[in-house]
Amino acid sequence: MFDHDEDLAGRAGNANRRGFLSGFGALALGAMLQRDGIGAEGTWSPPDGRPHFAPRAKSVIWLFMNGGVSHMESFDPKPMLTRYAGKTIAETPFADVQSPKRLAVERLVVPDGNGNQRNVLYPLQVGYRKRGESGIEVSDWFPHLANQVDRLAVVRSMWTTDSNHGAQTQFHSGRHQNDGDFPTLGAWVHYGLGSLNDDLPQFISLGTREYWNKKDGHYLGPAHDAVPLRIDPENPLDFGQPERTVSARARSVGVGLLGELNGLRAAQSPRDAAIAARVASYELAFRMQRSVPEAVDFRQESEETRNLYGLHLPHCREFGMQMLAARRLVERGVRFIQVQHGGGGAGAWDAHSGLRSNHAQNALAVDRPIAGLLQDLARRGLLEETLVVFATEFGRTPGSQGSDGRDHHIFGFSVWMAGGGIKGGVVHGATDEIGFHAVESRHYVTDIHATILKLLGLDSRRLEIPGRKRLDIDHGKAIDAILA
Repeated sequence: MFDHDEDLAGRAGNANRRGFLSGFGALALGAMLQRDGIGAEGTWSPPDGRPHFAPRAKSVIWLFMNGGVSHMESFDPKPMLTRYAGKTIAETPFADVQSPKRLAVERLVVPDGNGNQRNVLYPLQVGYRKRGESGIEVSDWFPHLANQVDRLAVVRSMWTTDSNHGAQTQFHSGRHQNDGDFPTLGAWVHYGLGSLNDDLPQFISLGTREYWNKKDGHYLGPAHDAVPLRIDPENPLDFGQPERTVSARARSVGVGLLGELNGLRAAQSPRDAAIAARVASYELAFRMQRSVPEAVDFRQESEETRNLYGLHLPHCREFGMQMLAARRLVERGVRFIQVQHGGGGAGAWDAHSGLRSNHAQNALAVDRPIAGLLQDLARRGLLEETLVVFATEFGRTPGSQGSDGRDHHIFGFSVWMAGGGIKGGVVHGATDEIGFHAVESRHYVTDIHATILKLLGLDSRRLEIPGRKRLDIDHGKAIDAILA
């Protein structure tokens, strides 16, 4: 017998499905057509997930040292600091480093007594040696990384413009905090490239991030923020598990219902990026409930591998776990892993006093794990397709702050890169004899971004979105001299 109520329910369901397909579903259809190269010509379209040209690398592990690593006591030793220690810069042959014209790159920030020039030269606080076949000078605080130096391209000529800790955000986004909020490099990569593994997030954040630096997508939308991850198989994600025990079937039904409800809402507001991000996050979260705990579970790793990362040593166990997790995530197809060391306050490397003890302790925490990461990636054949970047917000002053510290220094500092498409065992650029200014092959922070994007096969100018014209300095220029 004909059931009138059932017919009404069926018609309502069909109408809802039609509404879904005409709204949010139409967006999905458009995206699929674009991915297949079908769409209106002469109009802007979002990225289709494919690289713009042949890539050299698939993934990035971005290691960021919060607080500002001293370039002179890491990867750019300056013996002249010891030779002229105790003298003012004006009393040395290098007085011109403080000419106003050369200092004009600094942009005004809120003064807090830091980020100032320090005039009395402070001697090197640690020894250094030429290491590897390349003979690159490396501080004795990094003995394990020194053994990997023939895999590194050290860029000694970086500069930036924010002399306070907004430089953390500046290195990630390329823009000074006074300009507002802009997408970070990881967000651009996430926006531009398709997934390598649909069961894992493609942009992951490890370590502590400060409140001003917690988001990545900004005008690209919340879907392009990094997913924060803990190295804890029982609880790797915030809100990753329900409060009560729920069967896998019940979870699946719940996720399906949420998808339908959000789809109906999306049909009413098809351009609402927050809804699209929410739908995608729910679907991904459901898949991640299995995939993420497995990725950060190290029980299948050999004791030799765990020791390679220093998991048996209290001083580097925490960071070593993050490095081992980074390798496992790359191995499983995560595109961009952003690791921040020394979060909390201004950053652990912010050695305004006690530089010797500060840097010795921090280097001890990261040196062995990062060297282990490079070695492990290489022996598994992953380094040739994975870019590893060691960066920091700025360097530290050649002059002393107080009796035993160094202040923030934006005019010259060092980073290094290794892996997919990078030439190993090279030094590029230089600072002057006391490490004050980048004087040879100077590079603003977005040149690192441009180098990474080029190796991933992305043209940043093709990623621009309407109404958000970027400056030339936002795009940067790839450092071709360090490419293999």
